[in-house]
Amino acid sequence: MALVIDGQRHIARLTLGALAELEETLEQGSLLGLVERFEGNGFASRDVLALLGAGLRGGGARISDAALAQADIEGGPMAAARAAAELLARAFVVPE
Repeated sequence: MALVIDGQRHIARLTLGALAELEETLEQGSLLGLVERFEGNGFASRDVLALLGAGLRGGGARISDAALAQADIEGGPMAAARAAAELLARAFVVPE
């Protein structure tokens, strides 16, 4: 999926490495807890930031979570939350 950050288009995807990074960053034993938080609308901005950062790095971007926190994400915080949820959902879709 694509995200526009500070006027530049970036590709984001949750690779296996990005998923492992998320588990460590969010101190989750597995990603199930994170999935449950998003499904129940109980996620925090920290979750969104970690998901987007890991996804952007999985897509090849060289951006830190600190830089991402200060960046202008096209569509604002709600678009960022939707993008994070979509990244997470796409990571667990079984290809047909």
